[in-house]
Amino acid sequence: MSTAKRVRRIFSIKEELLKKSREAALAAVQIFNNPNVTFKSETYIVLMNIAWTYLLHAYYRAEQVDYRYFIQGIKRKQYSRTKNGAFKHWELERCLNEGQCPLEREVVQNLKFLIGLRHEIEHQMTTRIDDLLSARFQACCINYHDAAASLFGEEYGIAKHLAVSLQFSSLSQEQVDTLEQQEGLPRHIKQYIEGFDGALAPDEFGSAKFAYRVIFVPKTTNHPNQADQVITFIKADSELAKGINATYSVIRETERPKWLPTQIVTKIKMDGFPKFGMAQHTDLWKSCEAKNPAKGFGVQVAKTWYWYDSWLAYVRKYCTDNSGTNQ
Repeated sequence: MSTAKRVRRIFSIKEELLKKSREAALAAVQIFNNPNVTFKSETYIVLMNIAWTYLLHAYYRAEQVDYRYFIQGIKRKQYSRTKNGAFKHWELERCLNEGQCPLEREVVQNLKFLIGLRHEIEHQMTTRIDDLLSARFQACCINYHDAAASLFGEEYGIAKHLAVSLQFSSLSQEQVDTLEQQEGLPRHIKQYIEGFDGALAPDEFGSAKFAYRVIFVPKTTNHPNQADQVITFIKADSELAKGINATYSVIRETERPKWLPTQIVTKIKMDGFPKFGMAQHTDLWKSCEAKNPAKGFGVQVAKTWYWYDSWLAYVRKYCTDNSGTNQ
């Protein structure tokens, strides 16, 4: 009878999680920078989702936070399992919602945006967002490096792999206009982006941790030692930087105000229609199918519907035309 000695494997689950996390992040960057790959965005988001999930699992394990799903019984935890018996671990969004999550608010918003976007573009060949949302993708991988390095050490970061991609042609004005107008994007994706951005505070939207925005300006130079530099960095508090940021702040100010249903009702009552309540408001929007995206009266952000000023004006006109009912 064989008495072969059993060999035990000694390894750190945390280290294994960190290794998988880093490899997923590097694969995401490599795929997105590959000029031969056209289906980039969804692949990038999926891989970065995996990278961030493993990174946060490693963090919670180090902090002794149980990141498995369970129901607390009288005496012990009852863990949720797959049909084959494996533990069910937290997905990324659950990790982000944990009270002990170590990430900054803007980093969390960036990841939640990408999670929601992944649901919107699932199984759809939507290549237009590769260019439109590259600032958010860039912020995601920079945020990943910062988090990995600060939580576990520089050796776990990916900074040396984050480089400026080569571009073999300049953008024409027509191409720039197309990007700004978001042409070619499906309506539901445009609505998702608009809705998510509109719900952000100005400091969240403007944060480099939410979207890493860089302006490239064709430049000539009289300094020989600078002639081969693709990028010249300027100080954030310089007059040039202030002027550029002022220009972009104008774009942000064009975002339309949004109102919750309770706010619409309150405003209408203040206009002199005290009998107009939530029931009347609900009946009104249902009767005219106001939540049909094609009508442009509002937008859904996550699970909440927000109304635009155009709907507020519509309700005011309705109440004015039917003043005997609502006054």
